[in-house]
Amino acid sequence: MITLTAGTAFIMWLGELISQRGVGNGMSLIIFVAIVSRIPSQFAVLATSAGGYANAKFVGVALMFVFLTAGIIFIDQGQRRIPIQFSKRIRGRRMLGGQSTYIPLKVNTAGVIPVIFASSILYFPALVASSIPSNNWFFGPVRRFIDTNLVSAQTWWYVFMFGLLIIFFTYFYTAIQFDPARQSDMIQRQGGFIPGIRPGSATTKHLEHILSRITLPGSLFLAGVAVLPSVVAIYFNLNLGFSGISILIVVGVALETMKQIESQLMMRNYEGFLS
Repeated sequence: MITLTAGTAFIMWLGELISQRGVGNGMSLIIFVAIVSRIPSQFAVLATSAGGYANAKFVGVALMFVFLTAGIIFIDQGQRRIPIQFSKRIRGRRMLGGQSTYIPLKVNTAGVIPVIFASSILYFPALVASSIPSNNWFFGPVRRFIDTNLVSAQTWWYVFMFGLLIIFFTYFYTAIQFDPARQSDMIQRQGGFIPGIRPGSATTKHLEHILSRITLPGSLFLAGVAVLPSVVAIYFNLNLGFSGISILIVVGVALETMKQIESQLMMRNYEGFLS
């Protein structure tokens, strides 16, 4: 216990040190390195399970992860830009306003938070079931059902519940992150409006409509990325060693770190590598 506590404290201190003196979020980068360092051994396990590196199953799974990575990058960068026009105002001898900008609404506003919440919720039944006697006449069948269907990620019940929880938490977390009523009020107070939409409640309803339309494909894609490795493992009877959460974390941290490096280069008048 002492060693575990000391190790956790050291990792937290190291993460804060990287955040202060380096680029990117320190803890995220440590998790990123831990996941990436296991990739060679996980591919070796996958090759053994598939029957060799030249086996069609291994090649198919490898291509699947390549396309998943490309899809995550595409969805993470995707956004719906809502145009905002500011009316002209005369103050003294100066004319203010008249400019136009936009509100960027990301397709995946929630990031990997819904996946983390969903996996945590699914861990709770297994934790409770471990304290239930298996020979109990009432709770015994409940424990056996949980042990059979909700403990391992390579069961259809787990995949189904995991996907539903991810979709639910995507909507839930997006609603917390972006408040259409508050955004509409802020636009109106600054003298702005969405072209073709009345300020006030009409703007709020318009923002809610757009948010719900872009959240649906984002939540479905997030759930698909998270459960697809498990579906492939069940269907082809493979030991992947990978998870959708790992791919999401690796790609998300890499993109965020590249954006921070890009901003640092632009501040120092260097040409960025993302532009």
